[in-house]
Amino acid sequence: MEVFITSSGHFLPGPPVTNQAMEEILGKVHGKPSRLRKRILQSNGIQTRHYAIDAQHNTTISNSQMAAKAAQSCLDNSYLSKSAVQLLSCATSQGDIVLPGFGSMVQADLQLADIELHTSHGICSSSMMALKAAYTSIKAEDKQNGLVVASELASRLFKASRYEAVNNSEELDFNAEFLRWMLSDGAGALLLENRPRKRCFRIDWIRGFSHADAFPVCMSVGYPKHNNGDKSWQDYPTYSEAEREGALLIRQDVRLLEQVVKLGVDGFLRLIHEQFITPQNINHVLCHYSSDYFRSKIFDMLNKAGVGIAEHKWYSNLATRGNTGCASLFIMLDEFSRTQQYTPGDTIICMVPESGRFNNVFMQLTVVDA
Repeated sequence: MEVFITSSGHFLPGPPVTNQAMEEILGKVHGKPSRLRKRILQSNGIQTRHYAIDAQHNTTISNSQMAAKAAQSCLDNSYLSKSAVQLLSCATSQGDIVLPGFGSMVQADLQLADIELHTSHGICSSSMMALKAAYTSIKAEDKQNGLVVASELASRLFKASRYEAVNNSEELDFNAEFLRWMLSDGAGALLLENRPRKRCFRIDWIRGFSHADAFPVCMSVGYPKHNNGDKSWQDYPTYSEAEREGALLIRQDVRLLEQVVKLGVDGFLRLIHEQFITPQNINHVLCHYSSDYFRSKIFDMLNKAGVGIAEHKWYSNLATRGNTGCASLFIMLDEFSRTQQYTPGDTIICMVPESGRFNNVFMQLTVVDA
């Protein structure tokens, strides 16, 4: 049974936010402008992004509502009615509430009845895990279609008040501030079917390589600043004490970030060795690199390995849409399908390297006509 991506959609909250306006919305910690903001923005190459909070730190739309809007956009672009959807597979790094699962909340917002449900929790690669769940279900002929949605609402973590609540917060550590200038909000959706519709994308395969057994945590929420892995935010006597110790801040261990590129390229080379990928046959590459800083490093490593892919084949909307975590690839693929030139037979490689604990997922698509 072949599986096809027959429709896509995305949703971005509010107007684009420029680099200059970011701190006006997120707020200045203790009234002081950030000393790291310009440095990080120069490195990541992002020019605009979207936030689901306003300058008063009110949430303008929930995470599940963003997911539902992206899903509805996807269905509006499809030949399938909402009542015909058989499987809803959802992904996010953090839902609006701890329980129940994110998929349940999205289903309720979409008003989808009597469907099978799946929720994938993680960081960037969770969308690809949700996608594979739907892909394998259709491949096994258990379902005829599946709606896959990935959504992120990171901005609520970056309010100045979050940092001000931490003991000794006058001196923010780099690892806690780094992602404040990297992540933003948005949702993307893909419709999978067991038949092609108009010009669409056949999924040839999806493969992932996790390295959690070999590397420590790189990106996290729930550990205090000095993390040795034996205390989480739930181990504190009260939630307020966990907040004072900084256990509710999102952190990136920047010392480990170089491993993302190395492990991503290693996975790419492994797929070549296993004959899943033929570099000279690749027409387009969609890679979720979280920062433009990594782009040249990926190129250099692939070229040194003798499997370089011409730069004009790489498509990215990072500069204008920002890093929307697990939603990034879905938003990217939706915009690619609407704005770029591709023809039947073209091969598209999608790559999602994740720095949470280094899970890298790859997918190959082929352009087909119905």
